Amino acid sequence: MRVAAAPISWGVCEVPGWGHQMEPGRVLAEMRDLGLAATELGPGGFLPGDKAARDELLASYGLGLVGAFVPVVLHDPAYDPMPEIDRTLDRVDGILILAAATGLDGYDERPALDTKAWSTLLSNLDAITLRAAARDRAVTLHPHVGTMVESRADVERVLGESSVPLCLDTGHLLVGGTDPEWLARFAMRRITHVHLKDVDAGLADRVLKGDVGYTDAVRDGLYRPLGDGDIDIPEIVHTLEGAGYEGWYVMEQDTVLTEEPAQGGGPYDDVRRSLDFLAGVVR
Repeated sequence: MRVAAAPISWGVCEVPGWGHQMEPGRVLAEMRDLGLAATELGPGGFLPGDKAARDELLASYGLGLVGAFVPVVLHDPAYDPMPEIDRTLDRVDGILILAAATGLDGYDERPALDTKAWSTLLSNLDAITLRAAARDRAVTLHPHVGTMVESRADVERVLGESSVPLCLDTGHLLVGGTDPEWLARFAMRRITHVHLKDVDAGLADRVLKGDVGYTDAVRDGLYRPLGDGDIDIPEIVHTLEGAGYEGWYVMEQDTVLTEEPAQGGGPYDDVRRSLDFLAGVVR
C-alpha cells in the first residue's frame, strides 16, 4: 500500500488559533515509528522553506514528501493565483493538493458564489491543471468543508465543468453532503489522491445543518480512527483498488489539541489504530 501521513493528524494546521501545535521533530519521529512512508508538507513554517534542507530533514526520518495542501483563492476575478501556484511548484515535489479557499480565516463560514465567481473558479482550476502538467507535475482539487467547493452540488459542478482531478477526502466529502462511496464509484477516473478519514455521522449531520461549527465539531471528535466511525472504509478502498487506483492513501484524521500529548498517546495512538484497521482491510 502507498500509505502516507499528514501533519493535521497531529493537530498541525494552517488555521490561526487552531490549537496546540506540536514540534516537527516529534511529529516526524512518530510518523517514522508508525512505519509510514511519506508525509504531506503541512502548513507554512512547519518544515523548512528551503527545499534541500526540508528534503534532508525528511530523509533523516526515512520519509518522503507526497505533496502539499495549498488553500488558494480561485474565485476572485481580481486575484491571480498563478504566482502562488508557481512558487509552490518551485519548492514542493509531489502532488499539488488545491483547496478553493474563501479568503477568510478558518473553515467555519463561506460566502455564496455568483455566476462570475464560479466561472473564474472553474477557469482557474483548468489553467492550474494545465500549468502543472506543463511542468510534469500533478494537481488535484480537495473538496473541503468551509471552502468554495464543499457540497455535493459544488463537486458535481466541478466534475461537469472542469477537467481538474479530485482528491477523495472521505471525511470532508461526507461532512459537506457527498457520499464518498458514490464518488469513488462515479468519478474513479478523476480521483488521483485519497485522504482517509472516518467520521461520526451524527456530528457530521449537525455540521451540515449548521447546528455546530466545523472547528468545534473537529474538537469534539468529528473525525475518528478508521473503523471507529460510520464510513465504509473497506468498501471505498476495495472500489479504488479494484479500479486500478495507483495513488497515495494519506492517513488524515484532523484533530485539535489543547496540550502536548503523552508519549504514545493522542495522535500517535489514533493513527496506529487507523493503520492497523487499514492493514486488516488489505488482508
